[in-house]
Amino acid sequence: MHQLNEFFSLIDGYIGGSQWFVFLLLGTGLFFTVYLRFPQFRYLKHSFRIVRGKFDKEGDVGDTSHFQALTTALSGTVGTGNIAGVALAVHLGGPAALFWMLMTAAVGMTTKFVEVTLSHKYREIAEDGSIAGGPMYYMKNRLKMPWLAAIFAGAAILSSFGTGNLPQINSISNAVYATFGIERMITGGVLAILLAAVILGGIKRIAKVTSRLVPFMAFFYFIGALAVIVYNYENILPSLYAIVHDLFSGTAATGGFLGAGLAFAFNRGVNRGLFSNEAGQGSAPIAHAAARAHEPVSEGLVALLEPFIDTIIICMLTGMVLLASGVWKEKHLNQFQTADMVALAGTYQESDPEDAALLYDFLRGKASPELFDGKIPVNQGLLVNPPTILHARSVAEEIRVSLRGAPYSGEITFARGKPTLPDGVTLTGKSLLHSAPLTNLAFSQSWLGKYGTYIVTFGLLLFAFSTAISWSYYGDRAVTYLFGTKGVFWYRIAFIAGFFIASFTDTTIIWTLSGIAIALMTIPNLFGILMLHKEMKREVRLFWKEYADRYPGEKVPRD
Repeated sequence: MHQLNEFFSLIDGYIGGSQWFVFLLLGTGLFFTVYLRFPQFRYLKHSFRIVRGKFDKEGDVGDTSHFQALTTALSGTVGTGNIAGVALAVHLGGPAALFWMLMTAAVGMTTKFVEVTLSHKYREIAEDGSIAGGPMYYMKNRLKMPWLAAIFAGAAILSSFGTGNLPQINSISNAVYATFGIERMITGGVLAILLAAVILGGIKRIAKVTSRLVPFMAFFYFIGALAVIVYNYENILPSLYAIVHDLFSGTAATGGFLGAGLAFAFNRGVNRGLFSNEAGQGSAPIAHAAARAHEPVSEGLVALLEPFIDTIIICMLTGMVLLASGVWKEKHLNQFQTADMVALAGTYQESDPEDAALLYDFLRGKASPELFDGKIPVNQGLLVNPPTILHARSVAEEIRVSLRGAPYSGEITFARGKPTLPDGVTLTGKSLLHSAPLTNLAFSQSWLGKYGTYIVTFGLLLFAFSTAISWSYYGDRAVTYLFGTKGVFWYRIAFIAGFFIASFTDTTIIWTLSGIAIALMTIPNLFGILMLHKEMKREVRLFWKEYADRYPGEKVPRD
């Protein structure tokens, strides 16, 4: 398992986790923002009007309304990225990572506007009469690059598992286990059955479910987050200050947090921002292609709202809950995941400035202290003369070893710092938390107490389940493109099976795999929309000309 995670991490480091990928993503959004003269600000009010049906025309072709397409796409983006992803970004990069998430969303509004417009223009009608659309169709029909379209479609299938399936149920099952003690496999089995009941009905059933689920879950989560922020009102201004201050100086070591540099905060904030709102990934255009609209730009304007709702509103709420509650820098009792553990040869103290600096450099890959190799004796659940053990990027404390709930005696073998645990043996102790458990804890820091964790658990369940529903549709449209409608049924069966299995699979590996899948979709899509930048500007001009002709008394943006 460790070797597999290291292999995935190596690949992710060269693509999704690399600086060039981050700059490609932001650079594309910035280019279109300037080229189209800041459409995310100038067109925003028109986006809301179009969602309400302002620009609809009798006879428009499609399977869903504007609102249903928006909620379907939102259900694909509002998921673990808003709860677990934000917590992971803060855990890795400190408060400054939130700033970069917001900046990614701001430029992402334009990117999504462009990719949805172009994909909607070149959509097709599938063999069964349903609408089939997405970046693969403009790549094939406009760019005349069927090979690029095939790469994108293949990556979309992989990403439907790596982004919309595996991490979603994994976060749900972990949160339900932490809150109610329900075994992960049981949670996975029940939700896999519910998932099958929805996705086997196709896009019309999916749209019907998401159009009701998304508004409810967003309101539910908003109220819970607001309760925590207001309860910790004295930390609101310091938290906002930290976001801006750390942007220029990096986050210094504080509590159990060993620090984060500027580059790492930037990289993780942008990376998690993309995972949250998926701008540039090419996923949302697949949902929007099904919308009833005669003018592609009108649907692009609807899509422009997604990063605003998903990241600027919901992710910022989660981030403020984490910062205001203070739990992001505190160590708490938790069960250790072996993929998050590493043992160093020797003893290091966080209170010693030199040791703390070395540990910080180790975490960012700038130092290589000797890793521990050998066996550590365990006596009645206690490690005998252990070296320094890091878990979740912090020095682990008060470690206890159990065998199926009872104190364990024996030994644990470490190879190059990584443990191999005997069957049934688990380690618990105090360390930093990340992902869903961190957000779960943060929501308990209000007058709601432990009941606040229910908000995260149910919110995560709704968010992540709806994400899986939408991504199943993205995957089946990619399968339709590559293999025709005959392959869709078998894809859905595999999607449901993967959903169940991932409920009890190691979290760290799943997050790493999702980063790879994101990059494999995003790169071909960004290349394609950049190639069509002139066509995009022409489409925008034609849209505003028609808009002005239909509504002569209304002022429209000038381009």
